[in-house]
Amino acid sequence: MQYQREANGLMPPGKSHSFQVGMTFGLTSGIITTLGLVVGLSAGTESQLAVIGGIVTIAVADALSDALGIHVSEEAENIHSSREIWTATVSTFVAKFLMAMTFLVPVVLLNLTSAVVVCVAWGATVLALLSVHLARRRGARVWPVVAEHLGVGALVVVVAHGLGRFVLAAFS
Repeated sequence: MQYQREANGLMPPGKSHSFQVGMTFGLTSGIITTLGLVVGLSAGTESQLAVIGGIVTIAVADALSDALGIHVSEEAENIHSSREIWTATVSTFVAKFLMAMTFLVPVVLLNLTSAVVVCVAWGATVLALLSVHLARRRGARVWPVVAEHLGVGALVVVVAHGLGRFVLAAFS
């Protein structure tokens, strides 16, 4: 495979460092943040409407926030062109927005309990596939990378569920 030189090393043709940063960050953040929100809000409110509102809010407000965070981070490195910075910014927003919005489908179509199960399974599947891809690209052993990423995702789900239950018990 031929590679092109970029500010941060060698990248496959057509896949800039900036695009990869935005996509991988946006997808990961979209999965983890939205899963935490879905699990926590459903446990804390038991309201399908609250979960739907939360997902839409995450998809827009948090995607914009993450995109700005990547933008500033890439600027702070002081090695990227304006085009590279904006590529990372836009790809972060698009990846996070689209990933978060996929969680709406089960929440709208199923009862909340079933939707949460489907969302957790969906998020774990996409995170595992992304982890496999990243491990292979790096030449790393696949299973430790997948286990590490799914472990963090599971921790987020457990903590969010506990926090949601705490809020329900403390404020109802």
